[in-house]
Amino acid sequence: MSRPPKDSKLSKPDIGARVRALRDERGLTQAKLAAALGLTQSNVSAMERGDRGLTIHQAVKLARILHVTVDELLTGARSGPATNGRRSYDRRFLRRLEKIETLSKRDRQALLKNLDMFLRGAGVG
Repeated sequence: MSRPPKDSKLSKPDIGARVRALRDERGLTQAKLAAALGLTQSNVSAMERGDRGLTIHQAVKLARILHVTVDELLTGARSGPATNGRRSYDRRFLRRLEKIETLSKRDRQALLKNLDMFLRGAGVG
């Protein structure tokens, strides 16, 4: 098994700073992130301050929630346009999708109907 490069930063404060930056980019509160991770808000706060580390399972779950690779979460290394064989999406688009998921079924259906009409008008749908 190879070692990480010497310039890799795996310190708790560095990881915490990346978690906070990614959480802020996605418009998530500490409380929402904590709920998604099954932790308390104070645990997320301690993690972001670098007072608390992550388990491997938490790192994987956190990376999925924040739409990054575990490598990016832990080291800050970006992996190019496609991630883990998945297509890369504009982060603003993903934030909007997350908000849409919170709408009622009726509101989502109305939004999709309008989106379909827009796409047909644009010659895409």
